[in-house]
Amino acid sequence: MKVKIEIDTRTFVRFWLVVIGFAVVAIALYSAKTALIILSAAFFLALALNPPVNRLARVLPGKSRVAGTALAYIAVIAILGMFVFLVVPPIVQQTAKVAETIPTLVNGATNQYKGLNAFVDHYQLRPQVDSALESIKQSASYLAQTVGTNLVSVIGSFFFTVTSTILVLVLAFLMLIEGPVWMKRIWGVYNDQERMEYHRAIVQRMYSVVTGYVTGQLSVSAIAGSVAGLVVFVLSFIFNVPANFSLPAAAIVFVLSLIPMFGAMIGAILVSLVLVFNDLTAALVFLIFFIIYQQVEANFISPKIQSKRIDLSALAILGSVTIGIYLFGIAGGIISIPIAGSIKVLMEEYFKRAKRNRTKSTLPFSKLLKKIQGEESV
Repeated sequence: MKVKIEIDTRTFVRFWLVVIGFAVVAIALYSAKTALIILSAAFFLALALNPPVNRLARVLPGKSRVAGTALAYIAVIAILGMFVFLVVPPIVQQTAKVAETIPTLVNGATNQYKGLNAFVDHYQLRPQVDSALESIKQSASYLAQTVGTNLVSVIGSFFFTVTSTILVLVLAFLMLIEGPVWMKRIWGVYNDQERMEYHRAIVQRMYSVVTGYVTGQLSVSAIAGSVAGLVVFVLSFIFNVPANFSLPAAAIVFVLSLIPMFGAMIGAILVSLVLVFNDLTAALVFLIFFIIYQQVEANFISPKIQSKRIDLSALAILGSVTIGIYLFGIAGGIISIPIAGSIKVLMEEYFKRAKRNRTKSTLPFSKLLKKIQGEESV
């Protein structure tokens, strides 16, 4: 049996215009992903600072929100300055340590290779080994030739990072000052008071989810970073580990712990890799301790702090983090969970409203059915 489906030209054109429109929007969003990352970072920074800014504005004379925002920013800039002053020099020192250690490791590997000459010659592996060594030499030569270009690229990345950080701080500052005014204008557009209150309640729920998650995750990350720094500091008394590396270790674990589920473990692995160039035993002790700490954090610390703030399943969290990281990198992984929590709030409200409307639509039919059944029984 053949079925013939007729589609008029207007419907056909409208369908493809919608498809093309979605494709254009997707391409535009992907092209502007750097700007979106900066705006998202500023937005979440503003959300994180909004509660203390509100408290400061209520306490300060005149209840000035600008003064409260300025005080909060002074604290943020002081923390960033302390970070640069205390963390960057040890990182540079450890980088130099790694650069000094690598030639020693290469020489050791070369000596071991000389001891395997008989094995290589016996199994006729000399051409393959010589080819691999030649390839390594060519790569090293290429890196040496392009060192100037790499240096320019690193300097460009540094200035881009500084510029992006300043832009994030300025945007967040403006969001904190102008945010209440913009929200008042948005709510003033509504003519239906009941509808406005309904939408305001939804926005308030989303705001509570985002701010609760941000403050909770900052607390969990601060604990993880403090533990990592304290462990490295204690190891410096036992093994050949510099004590000033404890602050960079805390900073690395703190930043990467902002990525849920596996960020803290990535930070611990990076710290362990740096410790390897100082003392192998210290690196193994740190890694084993942090694996144990991760179990404590996952089962006690994080649930205690983050309980009922997001209420997402493990699959939803992992899926949203994966999408965020693949789209926008580390920043996407950090902001993916609160976005998923906000989407969950919207979906819950949508289904709740749909169920309520469906109940209202079937109510007259139920009354009519009961009336008919009553008349038949008489």
